[in-house]
Amino acid sequence: MPSTCTIQLHAAGAWHDVASVSLLGPEADGWKAKTYSGYAVEWAVAQAGATDAHALCARWPVGLEPLEEAHWPVCLIDLLPQGFGRQELLRRIGQSTTAGVAADWKLLLAGAGNPVGNLRVKEAADRLAESAGPLHGFTDDEVAQRGEGFAEYLASHGLFVAGSSGVQGEWPKILLTRAEDGLLYLDHTLPDERAAQHFIVKFGRGTDRQLASILRHEAPYMDIARRLGLRVHAPLALRQRALFIPRFDRIVRGGAVTRLAQESIATLTGMPGFDALPSHDQVCEALIRHCPDPQAELLEYIKRDLANLALLNKDNHARNTAMQRDFGGRIALTPLYDFAPMYLHPDGIARRIRWEGNDDGQPDWARVVDRVCELGTRAQKSAQRSRKKGRPMISRGALVAGLKAMEPALRQVAGQGVEMGLEPEVSNHLRPYLLAQADQLTALT
Repeated sequence: MPSTCTIQLHAAGAWHDVASVSLLGPEADGWKAKTYSGYAVEWAVAQAGATDAHALCARWPVGLEPLEEAHWPVCLIDLLPQGFGRQELLRRIGQSTTAGVAADWKLLLAGAGNPVGNLRVKEAADRLAESAGPLHGFTDDEVAQRGEGFAEYLASHGLFVAGSSGVQGEWPKILLTRAEDGLLYLDHTLPDERAAQHFIVKFGRGTDRQLASILRHEAPYMDIARRLGLRVHAPLALRQRALFIPRFDRIVRGGAVTRLAQESIATLTGMPGFDALPSHDQVCEALIRHCPDPQAELLEYIKRDLANLALLNKDNHARNTAMQRDFGGRIALTPLYDFAPMYLHPDGIARRIRWEGNDDGQPDWARVVDRVCELGTRAQKSAQRSRKKGRPMISRGALVAGLKAMEPALRQVAGQGVEMGLEPEVSNHLRPYLLAQADQLTALT
């Protein structure tokens, strides 16, 4: 097993070897192993200083300075298969499904060949290419029904993992791409010039009624998010027990595919591992530091937290929110994803990321706005002291106006949730939470 891996980045229609990561600590330490990483010299010279999609992450600008850390680079941890995908891949490589961090390096080299975003591990991509097999397309119905032919084809590829192992979470998911013939293909098997539309397909699992309800509500929840003024990409479609989610990290234009960079807020805030959590304050501070338009991103971020509370989407861990970086310098929150009534989860999901000193499940939004403005002022003063061009102070009035604009829609959802696709039991349960948030916004000044 090699102790160094090569990170490839897709730009200008091709994959480039842009960086390497070497283990300095024992492989058995998993993501906690000490590492030495660096950009390739040619890439470092050509893209010097870049923090957009030409970089591995916003926190590590392209350059010649190496990165030595007591753990893996956090952006590399984003590529590590987790949840259902991790278990399936462990079986595929002959490891126990309960294997801990000691299996992380093997998982990375086997399963990070086609994650979301524009990065991949070269060794994993080579492994995928070797096992690609014949190209085979399927209809939407065949995928939704998980018919025998489709299931057998997946099994021959070691799926649900190969080509989708970078899609994290507990539901089985797979990356599929629609070609010009209208059929769906495993994403990693279809040449870019044939791609028309990219999907993540999430499958229902087991017989638990509450898990099934969560999956059924994800499409109407996304439509409600649009009504609330949140940043959404495209409608989701549920076909039987398969949820078709259009991907927002791919742009198809003129027979070419542009892959946009994506990183979790765990990476943006430099939080390694899967249990460490930033506070909302830390995330907002990182948005101010790295985003060209922090005002817009702070408003979007606060609105999402308010919507999560109103609609009881409690599963707000550090990989359920991500950043998108393009090749023109834009660094911003991705469109919303994994937005669902997670209060229904049988395991009793708790709210994870909270506001410092202002979050017992019901934050005071006036204090949140004040805190965010304070962080903006602090960043501006720091920039002035270092003689850098200071960004404008965050406008409190604009934040307040943006939040208050959600109030009519919250009341509308409370009164017309069933017409918007919510099942009556869910709509009735959510109504007091929606109205409580609307009432808070009424009082916000």
